[in-house]
Amino acid sequence: MTTLKRSLWLAGIVLGAGVALFQVLGLSSSEDYISPDDTERVLRGRQVYAQNCAACHGAQLQGQPDWRRRRDDGRLPAPPHDASGHTWHHADDVLLDITRHGLVPGRTAPDGYHSDMPAYVDILSDDDIVAVIAYIKSTWPEAERQAQKEVTLQSRP
Repeated sequence: MTTLKRSLWLAGIVLGAGVALFQVLGLSSSEDYISPDDTERVLRGRQVYAQNCAACHGAQLQGQPDWRRRRDDGRLPAPPHDASGHTWHHADDVLLDITRHGLVPGRTAPDGYHSDMPAYVDILSDDDIVAVIAYIKSTWPEAERQAQKEVTLQSRP
């Protein structure tokens, strides 16, 4: 196989893997960032959030009281998703993974960590999860939105 053919073959594999990754993450290849600017998606996300997330993370995305202090069982209370929390520090793929599968020790949480965050993979569709993330982002000030977007885009292959 010539060097050119080998390079084209390798590029095809990399491109295919990238497309598969976007599909696994619930994003299309034309959408490498979950935008908070899609009004319809944000409205759907607000509704899904109210029904599935607000009980722990707060109706105003404020999180549970003393969310940085471990409870007696060693677990942390639900953090806020507003700008005062750390949600905006994470790339979209991490937010999707946490929402789908909960906090998984060694993957999205420290080894040995236990969390009350449930997995929503069998409860919410990927479209609903993406809508919730778009809604949460829509509440952030512009500086946090831009910082989170940069983190997301830098995490892409």
